[in-house]
Amino acid sequence: MVIMNEKIRASEVRLTGLRGEDLGVVTREEALEKARELKVDLVCTSLMSSPPPCKLVAKGQAKQQASQEKRGVKAKEQPSKIKELRLTPHIEEHDYDTKLRQAAKLLGSGSGVQLVVRIQGKEGPKAKELLERMLKDLAESGKKQSGIQVSGKQAAVQVLPL
Repeated sequence: MVIMNEKIRASEVRLTGLRGEDLGVVTREEALEKARELKVDLVCTSLMSSPPPCKLVAKGQAKQQASQEKRGVKAKEQPSKIKELRLTPHIEEHDYDTKLRQAAKLLGSGSGVQLVVRIQGKEGPKAKELLERMLKDLAESGKKQSGIQVSGKQAAVQVLPL
């Protein structure tokens, strides 16, 4: 929420000019008059001090800046996407390196990775070993969210970016 122009209620304000120069403590009316004269907005930067610091800002720029900040906060709040990478217990070295690079790239871009190994028969321990090796190799790009879960037909682990 941006407090600007007539919405500023303080009788006196500490005014800062368009180029950051300090214009001292002036009455609210003087500050508003100066803003009208220069065809700019008067924006209150903080209500915590007395007199409140206000600055002269180009018309519309304050609202635009506030909406950009709001959008940035919203984007950071959204949970990262989790991508699934499937492996097999009998993976060749070259294929392992490819999957490792893929996982590191996804973690670097801010997405989480779910590593899944399909299991047939008694491949459980081998699948767990593969996932542990993968986690060790991805240690500098991500951290595991939970332990390795081996259940029925698959072993899985989630890795989140650092």
